[in-house]
Amino acid sequence: MPSDVTEPKWSLRLPADCSIAAIRSVYDLIREAFGRQDRLEIDCSSVDKADVTSIQLLLSTAKTGEAQGRQVVLTSFSKSLRNTLHRAGFASDAMIDQHFPQKKDGV
Repeated sequence: MPSDVTEPKWSLRLPADCSIAAIRSVYDLIREAFGRQDRLEIDCSSVDKADVTSIQLLLSTAKTGEAQGRQVVLTSFSKSLRNTLHRAGFASDAMIDQHFPQKKDGV
């Protein structure tokens, strides 16, 4: 019998600046949101500035969630963030999908 109960989640929209200059405040936002619920959705659609530090933070967040049995899902990668991922060595979208759990098309 299907359940209508949905898993509680906390959604966080990343700010436009996720570069090294702003990464401490982004870290604080993620840390606070991560502590609120077992499941965390991170909306990446507003990211205009990204560099390897933002990628490291998102990877660390996903790995920490996995290690703790907590789901971390990234949604709506901005073009800027996706370009940064490619420049950092994530050669294909399949490779990005492998390392960053993503929610696509409402799933």
